[in-house]
Amino acid sequence: MVAKPKDVDEYIDSFPDNAARLLRELRALSQRAAPDTTEELKWGNPAYLLDGTIMFIYSGHKEHANFVFTPSTRESFDDELTDFRTGKGSIQLPYGEPVPTALLERMIKHRLEEFERDGVLWMS
Repeated sequence: MVAKPKDVDEYIDSFPDNAARLLRELRALSQRAAPDTTEELKWGNPAYLLDGTIMFIYSGHKEHANFVFTPSTRESFDDELTDFRTGKGSIQLPYGEPVPTALLERMIKHRLEEFERDGVLWMS
């Protein structure tokens, strides 16, 4: 059995180069777009929290990374996500494809605002 990573660096380093490269880009984007959040591992994946509440999470998989918001945040951007596979609150980002940085930054800002303004917590 593979040991659980102790921190986000170890998490990212456990992936092949193409995946680790994308995960590092998502980490830098997350830290830049949400500087007041704290970074932790939740359910074994990098998560960004504000006042103890998860704002968003990203995770690496075999062929893609997922960036996960609340369903309400993801739904607010449905018209801009037509080129992506999406789930309840997630967006699939295939390895080797450009990261939609500006879109993710706007989604992060929206997520922070819905939490601070409307008290929207994490998924239940």
